[in-house]
Amino acid sequence: MVSTLSVILVIGGLIFFHELGHFAAARSLGIGVKTFSLGFGPRLFGFRRGQTDYRLALVPLGGYVQLVGEQDEADLPEGFSRHESFALRPAWHRMIVIAAGPLFNFLLAWLLYWGLFWVQGQMFLVPEVGGVQDGSPAQHAGIRKGDRILTIQGRTIEYWSDVSETISAGSGAPVEIVISRPAAAGTQTLTLTVKPEEQVRKNLFGEDEHALIIGVHASGATLHKPLGPVDALTKGAVHTWDMIALTGQGFLKLFQRVVPLDTVGGPIMIAQMVTEQAQNGLSPLLALTALISVNLGLLNLLPVPVLDGGHLLFLSLETIFRRPVPQRIQHLTTQAGLVLLLMLMALATFNDIARSLFTQ
Repeated sequence: MVSTLSVILVIGGLIFFHELGHFAAARSLGIGVKTFSLGFGPRLFGFRRGQTDYRLALVPLGGYVQLVGEQDEADLPEGFSRHESFALRPAWHRMIVIAAGPLFNFLLAWLLYWGLFWVQGQMFLVPEVGGVQDGSPAQHAGIRKGDRILTIQGRTIEYWSDVSETISAGSGAPVEIVISRPAAAGTQTLTLTVKPEEQVRKNLFGEDEHALIIGVHASGATLHKPLGPVDALTKGAVHTWDMIALTGQGFLKLFQRVVPLDTVGGPIMIAQMVTEQAQNGLSPLLALTALISVNLGLLNLLPVPVLDGGHLLFLSLETIFRRPVPQRIQHLTTQAGLVLLLMLMALATFNDIARSLFTQ
């Protein structure tokens, strides 16, 4: 019951926040909104406030904001004026309204990361050695499991990420590493000289890359650094940007076929991930929600007709050439975009089912 409720709240919340972006931008510009709907199809229930119908619809696979004059500038329902027509607004007004949906997804991720950092601080891996690779430079230098790295070439090492950054920034020449080691009489402080070696390893996307390493891995021990509301807001913004950049790079690697197509997931995989994180607690669930929100925002910005990015592309061309893209071209490309989107959804569903069967 908790897992089902979590899936409904996460998916529904992401859809709501995306459509809220379109709605808020339209209303702030004085554009009329006929309908704000969570879900598609027949109306289940809702309410009307002003000229807008707020509703929950039968098919919970998305949502929409229906604007006055969105499809036809002559579409002016009773109670709305020409000034409120979306079609009669300048291109930059329409671009703001369309871009607001994905931007609100990024805003939601930022707010979630801000809350997480503020409540529980920022988590870091402790620079403690969890294991040493056989035959590695670290083993030859005498580094052992349980050693804590204090400095490398005089640079203070606070977190495990500082270890790889400092080693990678070097030229491959021997480096001086100061460690603390548990001992019977307390703690020993030792200074060791290690010569990094260049190796080929896999990066996050499975590509080969050359890197300087010393042959150690982290113990997995963590520490939490408390953050005030202002610091948490800043760190949340930085982390959100990092996730946007990483996700965007992942999309690019997917199109380049570096990342295999069988890694593409859809609603089933999202539901499984949400269920798993809901069992681990609220914080992991909120972190996953933020990550999905980033993915949803970037996906909608892809320049594919049907998606927000496709509409932004048409409006950008309209701005450049000072006339709208011909309706026939918009219609044909929108149909092609719809076919592409349906194929992507079919692939994601197939992968989700195959993955579920394989893991059982």
